[in-house]
Amino acid sequence: MSHGGTITNAVKVALPPLGNGPYNRRLGLVAVIATFGGLLFGYDTGVLNGALSFMMEYFGLDSFQEGLITFTLLIGAAVGAFFGGRLSDRLGRKRNILIIAVLFFIGAGGCVIAPTYEILLVFRFILGLAVGGASVTVPVYLAEVAPFEKRGSLVSRNELMIVGGQFLAFAINAIIGNVWGSNDHVWRYMLAIAVIPAFVLFFGMLRMPESPRWLIARGRDDEALEVLRQVRSEERAVAEMEEVRQLSEIEKDEQSGTFRDIVRTPWIRRLLFIGIGIAAYQQLTGINSMMYYGTQVLEAAGFTRNAALSFNVLNGVMSVTAMLVALSIINRFNRRSLMLFGFIGTTTMHLLVGAIGLGLPEDNPVRPWLLLIAILLFIGIMQGTIGPLAWLMIAEIFPLKMRGVMIGITVLVLWTTNAIISLVFPSLVESLGFATFLLFAAVGLLAILFVATSVPETKGKSLESLEDHFKEQYKTF
Repeated sequence: MSHGGTITNAVKVALPPLGNGPYNRRLGLVAVIATFGGLLFGYDTGVLNGALSFMMEYFGLDSFQEGLITFTLLIGAAVGAFFGGRLSDRLGRKRNILIIAVLFFIGAGGCVIAPTYEILLVFRFILGLAVGGASVTVPVYLAEVAPFEKRGSLVSRNELMIVGGQFLAFAINAIIGNVWGSNDHVWRYMLAIAVIPAFVLFFGMLRMPESPRWLIARGRDDEALEVLRQVRSEERAVAEMEEVRQLSEIEKDEQSGTFRDIVRTPWIRRLLFIGIGIAAYQQLTGINSMMYYGTQVLEAAGFTRNAALSFNVLNGVMSVTAMLVALSIINRFNRRSLMLFGFIGTTTMHLLVGAIGLGLPEDNPVRPWLLLIAILLFIGIMQGTIGPLAWLMIAEIFPLKMRGVMIGITVLVLWTTNAIISLVFPSLVESLGFATFLLFAAVGLLAILFVATSVPETKGKSLESLEDHFKEQYKTF
């Protein structure tokens, strides 16, 4: 059915260099404001690492009810990711981020004042809708506003803000817990911090532009050119308009952006399969288990509770440090090669953690320190490679007309995988101990095979030229 061959020679617009000018500062400001969505994403998923024990005491919860607090947010995130992509296509990226900011405020504020456990779960679900919506919309917005030369670093800033939010949650929890630990409502103070960046995101986005590529897809060319002039030189803005306009005209005769078209079109179906694989394998590294249950893992390693709480902050420090390294190298190496390196590294660390945890006796004084080092290396490799690359490549590989729908499906899989792993991880550790990490290593081997055989290279190509390439390469599935 595909008319893929028609695009190959149609979109051939030479783009002038970016150059230097005030438009670069404007682009930087856009990235800073939009990535407050990532900061909220990180804080609201990481804050429970320290708050859960206080919440259990306040509401008198059992372990299953404790798990539901995390699980409810993640299921909300899965729903928010699925519908967030469609709303983003329908309403626009900017308007959708504004709605997400309101949901962050309602969800965070509701959790702070929740009088009962059941009401808390309702607001955790609302907060999850915002987290999922942000996980879909913010990377797409950044990818579509950024020039292709800066796309990798700008989209990856969102991942930096996510891990920065998690680190902030760990650090603030440690401070608040030590200062007000005897107060029954201390967990409310921890959750209340998230209201502040929600304000910044909402009022900041009011002054930000809409995605030029979304505007062109809606036939609003004049508005799109005006946006591009804010974040490009005049010459570059006009050239990019011509490139995207040509592609948009051709696409009017093609897919309408429905799920049926995705299923029926071989090259698009193949890309969806690849996107789902990237999303699922990113989560199957078990990274978020460390972000949610890091303190418990370190206790199992042999540290005291207070020491585990303190060393858990190192998880956040390592995440932020690795992300900063990733931002400096992500445009220097091929995406596929870097992802392959990441999965080889994380799989090796899983084997190492499993071997140390099972091979050394629990009373060995070296055991907890070796496990801590191996866990930190795992986090560093993961957050410096697979973490940002997965979100970046998901934002890159899908065609413009169906990018919102396809990212929605892909990130739905990501959040569902995240939720399932987070639900079963405590039980696995309880029954299998550090053999759990050998299971992660086995999955890692499958991930290495998947990246080596199925994931395409996307570095140094415009979103439009990637679409052109995929139509030719994946004519059949």
